[in-house]
Amino acid sequence: MKRSYLELEDKLGYTFKNKDLLKNALIHRSFGNEHAKYRKLNNERLELLGDAVLDLIVTEHLYKTYPNALEGDLAKLKAMVVSEPVLAKISKTLNFGQYLMLSKGEELTGGRERNSILGDVFEAILGAIYLDSDFVTTKDIAMKYLRHPIEHVNENEDILDFKTILQEYSQKEYKIIPTYQVVKEAGPDHLKIFEVVAIIKDDLKGYGTGKNKKSAEQTAAKDICKKLGVKLYETL
Repeated sequence: MKRSYLELEDKLGYTFKNKDLLKNALIHRSFGNEHAKYRKLNNERLELLGDAVLDLIVTEHLYKTYPNALEGDLAKLKAMVVSEPVLAKISKTLNFGQYLMLSKGEELTGGRERNSILGDVFEAILGAIYLDSDFVTTKDIAMKYLRHPIEHVNENEDILDFKTILQEYSQKEYKIIPTYQVVKEAGPDHLKIFEVVAIIKDDLKGYGTGKNKKSAEQTAAKDICKKLGVKLYETL
């Protein structure tokens, strides 16, 4: 067992009985492209398992924490909590990237800091812990890092779907849905910037920019939400 793996166990607060499980959780599929021994050995199976375990951990926690929340609200909140930005941020906090086994090409293109890879490795490690221990142990470790994102989900703009939030608010308060209009396009095709206005009423508009229409609409919706002081879920 490499010293770095021992350091990782110390960060996690968990010591593996089967050290190979931790090693497997850190093998990205690209590594097999350069090392024949690992061609069929990577962390994807553990990631699949960890994803399922994580879903149950978070769903159970939300169910018990928010007894008055509707099923739809819980489902949306759960999806945001287990989203790539949240899981990748946890992996970055724990420096999982430095322990990954990547191909040289993947490493040269920034794989150790890529959100998609870091989000997956967090799930893979949870899957490894689950196989090595039990559900309660895995839940305790996962919630150590997820409790704060759950409690502060309204403040995490990286994971909020402002268009959905605004639409639900607008339907409830004004009985209408927002509309979006592109007011300007600038730059060459490969570097276009879109400017969008979101409209609920003539006197209630939000403005946003983005590299595509979708992201510009999100920022325009966020602008109105901030003007109105809209919270994600009033029931939470």
